[in-house]
Amino acid sequence: MTSRRARRGAAILALCLASVSATGCGALSGGGAGPRSSPAAAAAKPVTAPAPVVMFLGDSYTVGEAGTLEEHTYASAAARLLGWQVIVAGRSGTGFATGGRAGQAYGLLFESQLGWRPAPDLLIVSGGHNDWDKPPQQVAAAAQDVLDRARKRWPGTRMAFVGPIWGNQSPPPEALAVRDALQGVAKGMSIPFIDPIAGHWITGHRLQGTGNAPRFIKRDGVHPTPEGHRYIAIRLVKDLKRHGLAHPTAG
Repeated sequence: MTSRRARRGAAILALCLASVSATGCGALSGGGAGPRSSPAAAAAKPVTAPAPVVMFLGDSYTVGEAGTLEEHTYASAAARLLGWQVIVAGRSGTGFATGGRAGQAYGLLFESQLGWRPAPDLLIVSGGHNDWDKPPQQVAAAAQDVLDRARKRWPGTRMAFVGPIWGNQSPPPEALAVRDALQGVAKGMSIPFIDPIAGHWITGHRLQGTGNAPRFIKRDGVHPTPEGHRYIAIRLVKDLKRHGLAHPTAG
């Protein structure tokens, strides 16, 4: 009897040793029926990077005029196209040197809506349309102030500057002078400048039934239709990709 028990014990021990070799001690350590994941296998699992945080500062084109929801504007549409987390700031009727009905130009809007937030990966400042009747030097100085504040507040944040968006292909000379002054500011600060006027984002005239304006601009001759906002978003995304800003990362 004792010899039989000894032989049985030896057989069980051999079986256990074989199990340990095959499963990495799982059978003896209570680790369950299957083998445990190795550290190398865990490290091989893909890690999804967080979506970039992008902030916009702009006028009614960016935040929407009365009756247009913020989520329907080109800024939100661009964010959806590129998978961004977006914060849209600004106010209808405003600009760099124009405060609109609330009397708050971009400098004040930046401080009240954006400047206190954690640094984004990208800041897109879009404006100049409502500044068309102001001296270009005044508009340029105000734009310089806004961009300087942003750069000092968030030194690692990348920036892009979108010039005036116009509802037809023939903006007045004053608007072109403001556009040129803003482009000079961007160049002096080494910030990519995106020019919707020179890029012919909007062509023709709505009232004349020419170009793409009848399709993309409302009856007021100024603001984009819902389809127009989506179109502007596509044009913006194309230019951002050209500047390497589609998937920004703060430095």
